[in-house]
Amino acid sequence: MAPMSRDLSSFKRIVIKVGSSLLVDHGEGRIREQWLKALTEDIGELAKNGTEILIVSSGAIALGRNLIGLGKGHLKLEENQAAAAAGQIVLSGAWNKMLGKSGLTAAQILLTLGDTERRRRYLNARNTIANLLRLGVIPVVNENDTVATSEIRYGDNDRLAARVASMVSADCLVLLSDVDGLYSKPPEMGGGELIREISQITDEIRAMAGSAGSELSRGGMTTKIDAADIAVAAGAHMLITSGHKLHPLREIAGSGSWFIPKATPVAARKKWIAGSLEPRGSIIIDDGACQALKSGNSLLSAGATAITGNFHRGDAVNIVDVKGNILGRGLTAYDHKDAENILGVKSSEIEAILGYAGRTELIHRDDMVLKQEN
Repeated sequence: MAPMSRDLSSFKRIVIKVGSSLLVDHGEGRIREQWLKALTEDIGELAKNGTEILIVSSGAIALGRNLIGLGKGHLKLEENQAAAAAGQIVLSGAWNKMLGKSGLTAAQILLTLGDTERRRRYLNARNTIANLLRLGVIPVVNENDTVATSEIRYGDNDRLAARVASMVSADCLVLLSDVDGLYSKPPEMGGGELIREISQITDEIRAMAGSAGSELSRGGMTTKIDAADIAVAAGAHMLITSGHKLHPLREIAGSGSWFIPKATPVAARKKWIAGSLEPRGSIIIDDGACQALKSGNSLLSAGATAITGNFHRGDAVNIVDVKGNILGRGLTAYDHKDAENILGVKSSEIEAILGYAGRTELIHRDDMVLKQEN
């Protein structure tokens, strides 16, 4: 649980979703530079205090359609893709410029639905983002609208942001919006009260957002509830709050609607590993490795003695002692062939044997759940 003050500095890793209507002056089709400057100053303050930040930014299509003369109104799929291609350059440039003024380095990440649905692509994206964060870089994520079709789209950046938060085990997701938060009635109806804290997403909560096909849901509150479902299941707090403030992140305390998870990101991930994945093989480990795991350490290749099964990187495998007892389960960092080649090998020797610099752990402790943790 976050402190009652809901101070963002209390979180370790935050995903911030920025909507197109906040970032882009739709009348002129340009970046709202003063607003973005203030936001990146807020991000800079958080980063200096040790908080890792990821940004999920809309705006490419809104910027691009004006740039290439598509005007207002409904766009065909191919026009959306063209607008996104032109606007993405402007969008990434704006983030790079403004984050740079706060002493930060930006990196662009473009995702499609398949990048979070297909295991190998998911792992590649996750590892890239993890390395950027380790290097102190701010990933700026957007849907890859230039190649995504209606069949392979997230459809909105609220759900994309929640998927990203889940992917990187963020402990907080902030949706900067046009609205203050979730009201007991859609604001257009009047008379509703702002719901400050939601500990469970019930049918009643969903009804407050308006039905998916109604005029009252045009503000996207239903997609924000869907995003909250994803985020809290992954152990992240989620905040819906208005971005129409001078410094949107400094004025968080006491604002918006907080969705509260029942577990931490690590605990939620371990529960998923323990109960939702079918093991594709086993890694047998020696007594020294058994003791190391019980002390909370990762599984290193030096402690592995044998493998069974035809598994791939990211698959779940059982962790078994030399007597055949299943100690737990984890996600392997290597395919079965590479894992077999580094059995009993020190981490420092892996690159020389495999020809590439892989993970130092065969199974990282955050990707592992032992029986006593169930």
